[in-house]
Amino acid sequence: MSIHSSLRSAKGSSGSLRNVVKRHERVRYLMEQGLWPEGRSVFRLPKIKQTKVKARKAAAKEEKAGATAEQPAAAPPAAK
Repeated sequence: MSIHSSLRSAKGSSGSLRNVVKRHERVRYLMEQGLWPEGRSVFRLPKIKQTKVKARKAAAKEEKAGATAEQPAAAPPAAK
């Protein structure tokens, strides 16, 4: 019997956003944000909102166009 297509995991799901984070992930996030005081209990941790940021395609195209315009033209080869 095969698995229904809706239950299969996507190939790129390893880095996908999850709704539930483990306790050590919450502690690590709080430490990175500077919100973790020394000696705090690992119980009753605050909830952490995770947001997914989408890059707009138009902004990416503008960055590429700006990067190519900023590069200086190659110098012509020196004559001998």
